[in-house]
Amino acid sequence: MTEGLEVAVSVSCPAWTAQLPGARDLCRGAAQAAFEAAESDIAWAEASLVLTDDATVRDLNRTYRGHDKPTNVLAFAGLDDAGAPGTPTLLGDVVVAYETAAAEAARARMALADHLSHLIVHGILHLLGHDHQIDADAERMEGLEIRVLAALGVEIEEAGVPNDGEER
Repeated sequence: MTEGLEVAVSVSCPAWTAQLPGARDLCRGAAQAAFEAAESDIAWAEASLVLTDDATVRDLNRTYRGHDKPTNVLAFAGLDDAGAPGTPTLLGDVVVAYETAAAEAARARMALADHLSHLIVHGILHLLGHDHQIDADAERMEGLEIRVLAALGVEIEEAGVPNDGEER
């Protein structure tokens, strides 16, 4: 049996790799760091990361969350039950919208790579069962995000909650 997180990254919006040629590796690294830091009792898992555009995320957000607007990141957990013995647990999918993420990074005067790392970490933590619906849970999740991002070299004072289509 293998341990850790296996990550598949697909890029359906070429702007991601045009602006960040190392986007796939950056996403894998951020996802791995979040998985390890979360100290889940899941030893072996798979996750899918999708770098796409606002139109695709808007469609997903409308279809699955009832919000007819794009957002920066959506997480679709598949963590209902563990895989068969000897197979990884399917955590789910994290989908990130280029236009929204790039605009947020520009407004915050933050490197797009750093913001993408934050969105991936945030999404993976959601797949592992973390949320920010209650203030105490939000504080725990944000603290974990800050620690993971610092380990990745992304220094931020407060993680905040990315606008991931969830209301708090």
